[in-house]
Amino acid sequence: MISFYLLWCIGYFILLALLSQKWPKDHLTFPFRPLSKKVSLIIPFRNEQENALPLLKELKKMEQENLEILLVDDQSEDDSFQIFLENSKGFSSLRLLRSPGIGKKAALDFGIKNAQGDLILTSDADCFFPDNWVENMVSAFDDIHVQLVAGPVISDKKEFSFSLSFQQIEWASILLLTNFSFQNQAPLMCSGANLAFRKIAFLEVEGYQGNEHLLSGDDEFLLKKIFSRFGPDSCKYLPSSAVLVNTSAQDTWAGLINQRVRWAGKWKVHHSFSHGFASLLAFGIQIIWLSSFYFLFHNPKFWLMMLVLWGAKVQAEKMALGKVLDSLEVPRSNFDFILTSIIHPFYVIRVGIGAILGKFSWKGRSN
Repeated sequence: MISFYLLWCIGYFILLALLSQKWPKDHLTFPFRPLSKKVSLIIPFRNEQENALPLLKELKKMEQENLEILLVDDQSEDDSFQIFLENSKGFSSLRLLRSPGIGKKAALDFGIKNAQGDLILTSDADCFFPDNWVENMVSAFDDIHVQLVAGPVISDKKEFSFSLSFQQIEWASILLLTNFSFQNQAPLMCSGANLAFRKIAFLEVEGYQGNEHLLSGDDEFLLKKIFSRFGPDSCKYLPSSAVLVNTSAQDTWAGLINQRVRWAGKWKVHHSFSHGFASLLAFGIQIIWLSSFYFLFHNPKFWLMMLVLWGAKVQAEKMALGKVLDSLEVPRSNFDFILTSIIHPFYVIRVGIGAILGKFSWKGRSN
């Protein structure tokens, strides 16, 4: 049994080393070029009155001739629409629309069909953007083979809190796996909070048709469709702080778990071996780590062995995820890594069980 866990630690270290090897050592830079083609930024929103004014402030920084911005209301039940309407007067490049359908996909679809741009950018109402984000994201479309471009997203840490640090470190693991899958031409996931694609490609794969009934997954299902239709060179990932979008962190652990259950619940409907395997692998890895507590129950004298095992785990994760966070210029402490490493297996198991049961809510709607 001891030999198994020693080999497991070595294997885990090698796995994370391989994943992190694909993450660029140097910061990716983008020479500034003004937009030469019409680009449409589409942001669906539902019950976002708290984020309305900060979002408008962010969007006004982007205002330029070849960029149109469409804010699409997804049946909001608060004052979101009115706040946007009253505070966007004189904002010539912004259009405020009401989606005739129900759900985020319906709002996005309505926005895309009304968009004038050949290139579509999507994001969320609780996000903050780096300078020249639009220009940098669409620069990849200089390659005529590229149909979809994905960028990194991470929780915005406004004040010190372990919960927020935990979310940032978890995001780093998501970004690491996302980049690895793109680099190996088998993309698993992306985030609609930082996504760009050609409108013609969206229409050719019939957009969200076939998964409209699902509350989540507008991003991943579209990625799979475009990759399947246009091939390995059609989808690109940009692992760079120059296109890093910050999104609001979940305020509570319950909110975080509910959000992650919603995300993880998509594995059942992908009908993809690679996606299913990746989901089961992540779940299985945490089961093995938790099973190591057998040592303590079997014989308390094995505490030193446990210390070695979990110390190796922390070090491997710090090495791989630290590389991601460093490149994105996101600070963190050693204490955050240690505590996250200990809590994360329990957290993943909880999310995995929730995804299997399939119970979650979003913006007042349940699946």
